[in-house]
Amino acid sequence: MSEEELLSIISGDLKNPITKDQIWTEEIKISHLKKIDKIFNKGIQYYLDPSTPEKNKEASIFFRKTELGGELNLGAKQIVNQFEETSLSLSALAKLSDVKFERVLPNYSVTSSPKQAGKEIREKLNPIFKVQPKEFLVELIRVLGYANIIVFEYVEHHAKIEKSNIDGFYIKPNNIVLKRNQRFFRREIFTLIHELGHYLLDEEVAEEVNYNSMQAPINKIERWCNEFAYYFLVAEYDKMISNVEFASPKNDYHHDLITEVSSKTHLSRTALMTRLLINEKISPAYYQKFKKNLQEEFEAKREEEKKKRELDKEMGVKTFAQPAVPIKSPLVISTYQKAYFEGAISEYEFCQKLNIKSENFERYIYDSSN
Repeated sequence: MSEEELLSIISGDLKNPITKDQIWTEEIKISHLKKIDKIFNKGIQYYLDPSTPEKNKEASIFFRKTELGGELNLGAKQIVNQFEETSLSLSALAKLSDVKFERVLPNYSVTSSPKQAGKEIREKLNPIFKVQPKEFLVELIRVLGYANIIVFEYVEHHAKIEKSNIDGFYIKPNNIVLKRNQRFFRREIFTLIHELGHYLLDEEVAEEVNYNSMQAPINKIERWCNEFAYYFLVAEYDKMISNVEFASPKNDYHHDLITEVSSKTHLSRTALMTRLLINEKISPAYYQKFKKNLQEEFEAKREEEKKKRELDKEMGVKTFAQPAVPIKSPLVISTYQKAYFEGAISEYEFCQKLNIKSENFERYIYDSSN
């Protein structure tokens, strides 16, 4: 973060913006320090520590990488930093509790076949297919835990002002972080496997995953991860997609087939249509029309939901929407369980780290499947 960016954020809408001389000085106002801490969320005591913060490759992904797959906004940077700290804390507890996160899955390179890699890793992980997308996402997180890959999911509150502009990221050595996509679990599934691709290549990145980039001239790493995700998820239905005739009004542009394969793989219709485009089984013109229709369909549905909420409000109907709860990796839970039984953390710390209520302690301490 540059000095100019920091000053701009902490000044906000102040009539008299905070200046550099007010911050980089021997004495600083506590009100200014509190504004700074709203960005970094370290607690005031952190800034009173006379020791200089470490700046090395081990300390943060921001020091290891010159770029992270795109322009990250403040919300994204905060999320990356938050889960880096969570990862370091979990890793330290694992060492204290003699828990080893040894690598199980092989390494690949961008010269490897993403199709072959998708087939090999699917066979190694062997996830049980679930009809409901969210349940399949939970299953994927579970089997990745058996491969010593930690998956964190986070939920952004709708009232949060600075929402992150990323879908997910991979942090060395074995952490994948996902943003909850409540409306589109299939997109979140694709993002998870895309980030698994980064783990296999051991290439850190934080990004907004783009289905359309499967056919765009992007960098080799992103293309490999998208291809890997597609072949991992499509599994045995790849032949069906590869062998279709050219899409036309005669075969209704394969809409029935796309819907069927989507339901049996949890690849979105957009991802499957993109594959037809890559395979030259559909015209670019119809592909663009399909995407436009899909967007209009989504907007119409959202508008319908909005009208229903407004009508319910006018009629005094109260709606009680349950807040989304992040999916917890069984590997994370079991690591904290071991740390608790080894005496490395207390009951309070166990509940705090898993963000659970104290009355749920007994349920979580003996069961990692929650």
